[in-house]
Amino acid sequence: MIKLNRDTLPSFGPTVTRPTYDRDRLRVGIVHFGVGNFHRVHQGIAIEACLHHPDHEEWGICGVGLMDGPAAREKAEAYRRQDNLYTVTELASQTPHETQIVGAMIEYLHAPGAPEAVLARLADAATRIVSLTITEGGYNIDEVSGEFRLDTPDIRHDLAGGAPRTVFGYIVTALARRRRAGLPPFTVMSCDNLQRNGDISRRCVVSFARAIDADLADWIDKNGAFPNSMVDRIAPQVPEDERRRLVTATGVDDLLAATCETYTSWVVEDRFCAGRPRLELAGVVFSDEVPAYVAVKGRLSNAAHMLMCYPALLMGSRFVDEGMRHPDIPRLLRHFWNLDASRLVDPPSGYSVEAFTEKVIERFANPAIKDQLTRVAHDGASKIVVFHGKTIAQLIANGGDLTREAFLIACFERYLGGIDDEGVPFDVNEPHIGSADWAKLRGGDPLAVLDIEAFRGFGLRGSPRFVAAYQSVAKQLASQGTAATLAQLLAQGRDHEHG
Repeated sequence: MIKLNRDTLPSFGPTVTRPTYDRDRLRVGIVHFGVGNFHRVHQGIAIEACLHHPDHEEWGICGVGLMDGPAAREKAEAYRRQDNLYTVTELASQTPHETQIVGAMIEYLHAPGAPEAVLARLADAATRIVSLTITEGGYNIDEVSGEFRLDTPDIRHDLAGGAPRTVFGYIVTALARRRRAGLPPFTVMSCDNLQRNGDISRRCVVSFARAIDADLADWIDKNGAFPNSMVDRIAPQVPEDERRRLVTATGVDDLLAATCETYTSWVVEDRFCAGRPRLELAGVVFSDEVPAYVAVKGRLSNAAHMLMCYPALLMGSRFVDEGMRHPDIPRLLRHFWNLDASRLVDPPSGYSVEAFTEKVIERFANPAIKDQLTRVAHDGASKIVVFHGKTIAQLIANGGDLTREAFLIACFERYLGGIDDEGVPFDVNEPHIGSADWAKLRGGDPLAVLDIEAFRGFGLRGSPRFVAAYQSVAKQLASQGTAATLAQLLAQGRDHEHG
């Protein structure tokens, strides 16, 4: 097997696609925060496609990692050793469908070790887009007021000056430098799964700036651009055994191998204040209906991911496709779509919601992806709010059936215990459940999960109908387990399964 770096690029055979452009001519035009698997298989692939067309040399990517710790430093070192190259393998079956070496990222900066280098790159006139995949919970939005929180420890640190810790500290500090230098702002482009992610990014950046300098905030608000976007592609974690399998199959010894499904989608508003690559060359769709695309994807696809992952884990599955082989899981998703969510979502013009949801079933059931349920379940306290919050609110308001949403919250509560119905443990990673919430959850109140900080905006305890539905489902889960509870829940909606 051949180690991946710029010197070994010519060594790889015809089964691996390599960059054919002159990588030495590339210049950084995009700075991306959060170079995880999703960015690498989605935006990174789109930019890679653009770089193979003329006049795109100024759109190379500088990746930035904000996290510290051994894993983050190990990732930074791996990028250095590989000259920022990595592979993406599309999986349509157990054998790799297509492996591509991606050269679009020409620089990687580990922010905790090089904060000034990150600020200098952001303030450079050549930087025209700053893109984000910082997760749904990374935007520091108060779930009740919808406003950017200025009171969290890292934000308070950044507002006090010194080397930033947060993406907003970096962005605003760099924009202040650009303003002083007479340079225009860059476009901030969120690629996270949030409704109106561009509008939320604007609110975060402008609010942070206003806490420092009102004139700076006004300048950013007037001259900057924050396009809304919808992004979609399944990108599982790649554990070491899967990485070794890929190395054997491809011949490329890549420390940072990424895999993904063949399906990909990116819809974005054409609002860029400092130019952009011709993303349409990579199949990106420019549309004024982005919020409608996001609503369909978030409230039907991401919501389905959240709805299936907790019961599937509790019933003993560890991968999404494994969970989908339990016949009641696809039935649960169809009940959710047909009885609860689809009628509450306004799709884009000419869009088939039924075709989309059937494609979701197919994508989730793909056995080659091996998408970990714990990856999907991760940070559920934030993601349930994002993907189910509006549906729950509408069902409460219009007297709708709350059974399936109550089942979700009850399964989430049991998931927090970290043990499935057979007594087998699994990892729980909930960064937005703090110590006070954990104490509440362990305090004996059977409704405690309804009151955790992340769920404050739901007002679930204030809905007698939701409380009753939750208590009923939670009691069933405790007495007879997840599979039996799910079967009974589905039997109640059998007459309307295809409604």
